[in-house]
Amino acid sequence: MRPGTAVALALTLISLCGTAAAHAQTMPGYGVTPAPRSTDPATMRNAALFREIRERFGRGNAALDRADYPAAIAEFEAVLKRNLVEPQNSTAHYNLALALSGSGNLERAASELRIAIEHDPGFLAAYANLIAIELRRGDVAAAREAADKFVKLAPDSARALYSRGLVALQADDLATARADFSRLIAKNAAYAPAHYDLALVELRGGRFESAERELNAALAVAPNYPRARFALGVCLLREGRKDEARQAFDRVLRDAADPGLRNLAMAMRDELAPR
Repeated sequence: MRPGTAVALALTLISLCGTAAAHAQTMPGYGVTPAPRSTDPATMRNAALFREIRERFGRGNAALDRADYPAAIAEFEAVLKRNLVEPQNSTAHYNLALALSGSGNLERAASELRIAIEHDPGFLAAYANLIAIELRRGDVAAAREAADKFVKLAPDSARALYSRGLVALQADDLATARADFSRLIAKNAAYAPAHYDLALVELRGGRFESAERELNAALAVAPNYPRARFALGVCLLREGRKDEARQAFDRVLRDAADPGLRNLAMAMRDELAPR
């Protein structure tokens, strides 16, 4: 083939390819045609609202993650001004409550959690956080009411039993606390906090042998559990076993990071030092 003929053929092929590409953009079923976008005003408004809600949730959750509570509060307050459906509505109230709790506004946080539960009565995480916040507020009666509802909704939930056990302990309802912590241990004998809290119940009831047994069970699972070790020292001291109690308080000083607990352990150990 002569050079001139080859060039002419190449130009023809390029021209044909260009024509085919142009047809591919217009011929139905040929190539990929972008889906048409609706220009209906209502559809466009809904799309914009959906996008805003999604973006505000994202910014609010990111602010929660970095403990920027004022920013999180602003985002969730803004999103709640929109006409939200479930589960977005209860989730926004729940997330706002977490931000308010982080900022120290416990009363309003509790109110937002109640609203979340009102919209979604099965919102178990909202119950768990409401109980914790009511205890922080010192409203044991409100915490107990929420805890009873939590256990009724989820009778086999470890979180529900543990929450109500803590509330019952604070309310001096030792029978309920003992029953809830015992059920937890029956479900999971390796759950050290349940052994520890059951020991506190037994200590409060003057059952020192039972308390010592539960504390040793907690420490068998978690040897570096300073609060359990400190409680064991108290239990041993109440039983008149001063040398063993002093050893327990000394171990707390080696294991504990909490300055308050360390100071208590040091005072107890030094008080028991040989004269």
